[in-house]
Amino acid sequence: MKNRADQKIIIYQAKSGALEFRGDFEHETIWASQADLALLYEKDQSVISRHIKSILKDKEVDKKSNMQKMHIPNSDKPVTLFSLDIVLAVGYRTNSVRAIEFRKWATKTVTEN
Repeated sequence: MKNRADQKIIIYQAKSGALEFRGDFEHETIWASQADLALLYEKDQSVISRHIKSILKDKEVDKKSNMQKMHIPNSDKPVTLFSLDIVLAVGYRTNSVRAIEFRKWATKTVTEN
């Protein structure tokens, strides 16, 4: 894990490469964009978007506490970030070996810090 000013970056090392997530250990979560989830689960971003819409529609997780908008450098508009609860819910819906590996890693990493 790397520290940057007011945020902690967590590196998830997958077989296909490393992914960086914003860690919020005070709230025991990480934050990821839709693009991050598409890379993580090796799915098209439109598939990730449909899963997120379905998760929120079904009220599987609370939208208000599990989504935040952040301004990213070199971006004209804010990017929506999703909490670990949404990241894991998407992983359950993709139902892949990659999702299982990530769930194990995330649970261990977030609870240890």
